[in-house]
Amino acid sequence: MTDKTFAALAGAIFALVALVHLVRIAMGWSVVIGGCPIPMWASWIGFAVTAGLAYFGLIRVARG
Repeated sequence: MTDKTFAALAGAIFALVALVHLVRIAMGWSVVIGGCPIPMWASWIGFAVTAGLAYFGLIRVARG
């Protein structure tokens, strides 16, 4: 696997995860893990981090 292919794949996966965080925020979905409710602000952080990683992965592909 080349560096460009890896960056494209990682960027796409991170973009998908960022989209799921954004949908959770928009739809108001609740998440409970092991009986502990996860607050909505955690998805804002998750969205920012994964969107940033997707951007940097995909910009690597665009710059060649």
